[in-house]
Amino acid sequence: MKKTNSNIASERNYQIDKEKCVPVSVYYGEDTFSYKVMKEKLPKDTYKKLMDIINEEKTLDIETANIVAHAMKEWAIAKGATHFAHWFQPMTGMTAEKHDSFADPVGVGEVVEKFSGKQLVQGEPDASSFPSGGIRATFEARGYTAWDISSPAFIRRSGISTTLCIPTAFISYTGEALDKKTPLLRSNKAVSKSAVNMLKLLGNKKVKKVFSTLGPEQEYFLIDMDYFYKRQDLLLGGRTVVGAPPAKGQELEDQYFGSIKERISSYMHDLEEELFKLGIPAKTRHNEVAPSQFEIAPVFEEANLAVDHNQLVMDTIKSVAKKHCLAGLLHEKPFARINGSGKHLNWSLSDDSGNNLLTPGDKPHDNIQFLVFLVAIVSAVYKHADILRASVASYANDHRLGANEAPPAIISVFLGDQLTKILADIEAGVVTKATNDEIIDLGVTSIPVVSKDNTDRNRTSPFAFTGNKFEFRAVGSSQSISFSAAAINTIVAESLDDLTEKIKAKGGNINQAVFDILKAEIKKIKPVLFNGDNYTKEWEAEAAKRGLPNAKTTPVALKALITDKALNLFEKYEVLSKVELKSRYLIHVEKYIKDLEIEVKCLKNICLSQIIPAATAYQKDLTGAINGIKEVLGGKTACTGQQDILKTSLDLVNKIYTATKEILAQVDSVSVIHDEAKKAEMLCSKVKTRMDELREYVDALEEIVDDELWPLPKFWEMLFIS
Repeated sequence: MKKTNSNIASERNYQIDKEKCVPVSVYYGEDTFSYKVMKEKLPKDTYKKLMDIINEEKTLDIETANIVAHAMKEWAIAKGATHFAHWFQPMTGMTAEKHDSFADPVGVGEVVEKFSGKQLVQGEPDASSFPSGGIRATFEARGYTAWDISSPAFIRRSGISTTLCIPTAFISYTGEALDKKTPLLRSNKAVSKSAVNMLKLLGNKKVKKVFSTLGPEQEYFLIDMDYFYKRQDLLLGGRTVVGAPPAKGQELEDQYFGSIKERISSYMHDLEEELFKLGIPAKTRHNEVAPSQFEIAPVFEEANLAVDHNQLVMDTIKSVAKKHCLAGLLHEKPFARINGSGKHLNWSLSDDSGNNLLTPGDKPHDNIQFLVFLVAIVSAVYKHADILRASVASYANDHRLGANEAPPAIISVFLGDQLTKILADIEAGVVTKATNDEIIDLGVTSIPVVSKDNTDRNRTSPFAFTGNKFEFRAVGSSQSISFSAAAINTIVAESLDDLTEKIKAKGGNINQAVFDILKAEIKKIKPVLFNGDNYTKEWEAEAAKRGLPNAKTTPVALKALITDKALNLFEKYEVLSKVELKSRYLIHVEKYIKDLEIEVKCLKNICLSQIIPAATAYQKDLTGAINGIKEVLGGKTACTGQQDILKTSLDLVNKIYTATKEILAQVDSVSVIHDEAKKAEMLCSKVKTRMDELREYVDALEEIVDDELWPLPKFWEMLFIS
């Protein structure tokens, strides 16, 4: 491998100062205004009132807000903060913040640090330049950020700058959601209400609240920073639009869970240290399947907090990488023919006593409850598989879904052999026994026993039950998990309400009513259950017979968001109004178009200003060599090999130039289409396909042009960090 400046700069000994080594528990959450800090900094009555507001969703009064704001300011200033910012998540998929100084002039040459309850609770960033999907006109600039009291404020450091960041929702002047947080908060409320109603129907009278919990497994790549800056496609689009695969990739299966190299291990240590300071429960780190690919996974948290933390994880992956002369890549498929990156979203439900509702229990009642929630979730996926597919649709994720490291676009549910058999036996009215010694009696003659955590893990399934949670494996590594979580919450809320009404209508003995309703429900939803290999052509054909949707591209998948079914569902549960959901559809379509067009421009620049000039220089050298040989050894001297290489090179350059011109012409022809949805479909079907063909020509040329003349870092250089 060529040694770069970054390689040299990063070659340093990581000396451990034992006097400075402290357990994580000592500094964990030190940069977070957590409940523990609130309890220390706030008066007892204010702290109690604040906890009641958080737990019981009461209204925050200005007096309490002022007290909290003062304590938060004093804490932040002691940490070195000079500014505060309302930290929010607009529809760009990233985070945003506008910094305001604590310092307020009080006279000539004098300032005092101020931070009021009003400033804490509400801010006013310009809303005109954020995606709104038509909700806001460009000249309608006003927007509001509103403090999300359920997610703790935190300290953000960048160089010598220190800022107090306050998690907030982001809404328009007329009240529509312009962000990713607001729909999630609404969906949390919806699924809680529906789940509590079901639990009370089943006899649990104590429960007051149910939480959806998330554990996103974040995958990412690391490459040397020097290589990153030499590739405009990576820098501007996050993906290599050209590049031949290395002679050795992942086929020896020696990367996954392998020994972590020193440079990477040091990076991971620093990454986790920053996350721990923010109170982010990073638990697992390891090498992933592809070379230079890695994963970090947290402990489960309440959904809203988990979403905020995952945004911080993505930001921190990139910022810490720079300190190690690395570039953190979050794109779903940065390298063709190499495994891409996902963000497996582990989702579950827990009540306000900390009980996981997807865990079989020790009592018959617990297992009836488990089966009801299990069937409700499967039913939700069966009915709204198209919405789940749309929730992960993006230009980047289209490169990954269906490849060998990601589930296909067909959304199905894996339950494992035992649970599948139990549901089949319930449908048939047959009693079964568990396959291991730890069995749990449901206490109803007609309902079989359930075994604890007796499922394998199907790595090809988009929606797999893995013991006490469902793993939604289709989420892309660069995507916010917010909308996927909100979609799951909403469809499950509807499914629980549907089962609740059916059980009530059945009447009689509650256990028998549950059994009768589940029996009918399982018969209806079983087409979505599949425990086999989701990658096979046979499954694709079988799924079509079962009537399961198979939206392979984003322009097709996104249409699910503007069906009457989706619009009515999200509006009914007050998660997104029809206007808000339609706006999100338009935003995603527009982003698809822009992402593709950026790649086209990068591809054009790379081909015309780098690839073709490099090939021309090689052809010149090769022609000179051929003529020199013939001049010295005679004109009839055979130079068959050199001539064949020259002809191949000439042919590929012509194909590259022609394909580039055709792609640009296609983009120009599509640009006049005013219907954004149609434009996206045309770019997907015509331009994207031609881009893939062009890539083949460039990659073939890379394999014959002199390595010293090739202008781009190659995969074998980038993917094997020393």
